[in-house]
Amino acid sequence: MLGPDFVKPEVAEETSWLDESPDISRTPPAQAEWWKLFNDPVLDMLIEKAYKQNLSLQIAGLRILEARAQLGIAVGLQYPQSQTISGSASAVGLSENSPNSSPLMDDSFRNYQAGFDAAWELDFWGRFRRGIESADANLSATVADYDNALVSLTAEVARVYVDIRIREELLRITHDNIELQQQSLRIASVRFRNGATTELDVQQATSNLADTRAQVPLLERQLRRSKNALSILLGMPPAELTDILGEPGTIPAAPEQVAIGIPAELLRRRPDVRQAELQAASQSALIGVAEADLYPRFSLFGSVGFQTSDTGSSSASDMFDSDSLGYSLGPAFSWNILNYGRLKNNVRVQDARYQQAIVNYQNTVLGAYQEVEDAIIGFIQARKESDIRAEGTHAARRSSQIA
Repeated sequence: MLGPDFVKPEVAEETSWLDESPDISRTPPAQAEWWKLFNDPVLDMLIEKAYKQNLSLQIAGLRILEARAQLGIAVGLQYPQSQTISGSASAVGLSENSPNSSPLMDDSFRNYQAGFDAAWELDFWGRFRRGIESADANLSATVADYDNALVSLTAEVARVYVDIRIREELLRITHDNIELQQQSLRIASVRFRNGATTELDVQQATSNLADTRAQVPLLERQLRRSKNALSILLGMPPAELTDILGEPGTIPAAPEQVAIGIPAELLRRRPDVRQAELQAASQSALIGVAEADLYPRFSLFGSVGFQTSDTGSSSASDMFDSDSLGYSLGPAFSWNILNYGRLKNNVRVQDARYQQAIVNYQNTVLGAYQEVEDAIIGFIQARKESDIRAEGTHAARRSSQIA
């Protein structure tokens, strides 16, 4: 076969992650359904609904069916490509004034034909085998694209769901704060009326209450937007989700330890990396398809058929007699030599696209490393921030009680 055989591109592989922490485990993840680690039945149900109903995921699935059909077309090209069964029955009337007319000829008769034609281009340079190789890699790439869409979908559903629970919690806290600040305003008003303080305390309390009350419309707007986004992820128009989400619940708590494995395993697990590699493999095979156009094409052709007419010596009943049989067969070749550089430049085009696919694969790997490193440091530092804020929360709660 003409063209290069695909070899997995080399990339700089990391041996360890930059940040080490007891919260990060180097063991492989225990399960693919990572969202179940949150132990939230509502989140489990939402992801199940999104898996069944999300429209973008359905499009990715339909691309698999398209790629599978394209692979079937590529496989079919290995076999006779032109096959025709034909037949006809016609009434013929010849002109008596034509130059070849003769009084001895029958100038009116019926003609009957039935036959089979076939042509088979031989895969002499591996054109069709390279086409199958490209289509097969493309099919695998669409499967990886579906997996990548599924990973992104589950992550987005979980993110939006957590955002909804956060907005609900912030609304609850805001309403609690409004009640506390209303009490503070009443106390400041009483003290002012009895001459214990100046009007400044009343105005400051009123201002604090107004600022807190102004947060309610903002949070409600953000909550509605998050619910609308969740509706779209579930494959439904924006609607009231109370029946699905239930009453405001708690924010899902992350597990104490996250298992991420080692960097080398990342390249095998991530579907976007697999997709980029398979796209490069598919494009590599197309170089061989383009190179095959530089050489002659060899094929076999043949036709077999019966022909008769209702003249004096024959009739329609003689259609399938051996004397009515006619055939032709043999080899053929064609070679497009006057192409003015089009074919060579097409090879260069396919090779340039292949080089782009290689660079895209390398860039995808680097992006995968970056995303994981960002997520690791984000998780570690967020855990530290949470511990510090927990201390501040305890002090703020005690301060509120004293006040």
